[in-house]
Amino acid sequence: MRKPQKPPSLHRHIPSPERFQQIAAMVPDHRSAYLHWDKLRRHPPPGDLSHEEWWFALKLHRSGAYQQIPLEDTQGRPFVYTEGANIPERLHRIDLGAGGTVSTPDPITNPETQERYYVSSLMEEAITSSQLEGAATTSQIAKDMLRTGRPARDRSEQMIVNNYRTMRRLRGIKDQPLTLGLLLDIHQMVTHDTLRDATAEGRFRTAEDGDIAVVDENGELFHVPPSPASLGPRIEKLCAFANGDTPGHFVHPAIRAIVVHFWLAYDHPFVDGNGRTARALFYWSMLRHGYWLFEYISISRILLRSRRNYSLAYLYTESDDNDLTYFIVHQLDVIHEAMGALHEYLDRKGREVQALVSRLKGTRVLNHRQRALIGHALRHPGQHYSVESHRHSHDVVKQTARADLLDLGGRGLLEKTKIGRAWYFTAVSDLERRLRNAPGEFGDLTD
Repeated sequence: MRKPQKPPSLHRHIPSPERFQQIAAMVPDHRSAYLHWDKLRRHPPPGDLSHEEWWFALKLHRSGAYQQIPLEDTQGRPFVYTEGANIPERLHRIDLGAGGTVSTPDPITNPETQERYYVSSLMEEAITSSQLEGAATTSQIAKDMLRTGRPARDRSEQMIVNNYRTMRRLRGIKDQPLTLGLLLDIHQMVTHDTLRDATAEGRFRTAEDGDIAVVDENGELFHVPPSPASLGPRIEKLCAFANGDTPGHFVHPAIRAIVVHFWLAYDHPFVDGNGRTARALFYWSMLRHGYWLFEYISISRILLRSRRNYSLAYLYTESDDNDLTYFIVHQLDVIHEAMGALHEYLDRKGREVQALVSRLKGTRVLNHRQRALIGHALRHPGQHYSVESHRHSHDVVKQTARADLLDLGGRGLLEKTKIGRAWYFTAVSDLERRLRNAPGEFGDLTD
């Protein structure tokens, strides 16, 4: 990937006093894209401005709105960000859609279905986060491995298993403050049995590990992280920031989580596994601040689809006065796309189930009581049914109710389980698939 062109030095392009007044009077549209010089130079500038004058005008307004955070680069220069590019509105949408309950989809709030979507989301994030770091396996093979619980067969699969276990663990530690010990624990979970040097699990890199740098597939240098000797104090600052102790001014929780993501990746404190740990910290931070919907969305799926933009967000920030706004805007775009994908998926699944229930009414193989129960089971996965509950629902005798349930069990649609002294029937986990794949038995239930 080609590195972006570094912005021109403002000190070398100071306009004349008259021109300066014209430029200073320009007020950029806060809703416009937050362009880096590498992109801006390819667009026609407004009015009679040169590209350098246009850049000067933008930087003049941006610098006046910079907010500083405790992260510094290797030269001691602070990182900053602004709330341009319509960031407040984007944050407001996250507050409403990921932290509240007004617009939350029913399958996520329904106790009967939320665990299924939770596990599905964890699998998606575990797989794609690993694939971002080079895990070579298909999503289907990885999902089958996680569902069946079979041991990992190679490093790629172990990366996925580790990520999955880590993401599950985040639910239990989201209320804990970030400490050096917790960070090392997360890294150890992420990298278990995947590093060439097993002693590098759960520890910061040292001088003995040699020089660490971020390069692309062609060996081009993109980033040189801080020295191992400086990591202790830097990570302590990261923990204080992640816990909300710094800085002295308000930082929106979503921005704080995004900055934590960037910070860990920038400091690159580990020999390997920095990207996966950084994304795990992002989730920890979002969950810690009450954005519980993030248990059900995957940002890595979006990042994997556009790795170049993910890398450019880091490079834009480092090349333009440590302006984190580029990374923040990119991550907000990713978050909104991930939230939108979840809603679209749930809407589609809801329509598919409803269509299947409607078509189920036309089959003559099942009686009306059985069709009603299967329709209910499609909408309420995990629901238990008993002879008594079925009998009372349809006002039939016990023998009829038992015959209905045993027949559905014999057709492979229900599973019989003993809970205490009573027998209960539950729909099989792949009920939808079985109905669709047996049109000859249940009628034409395909689209």
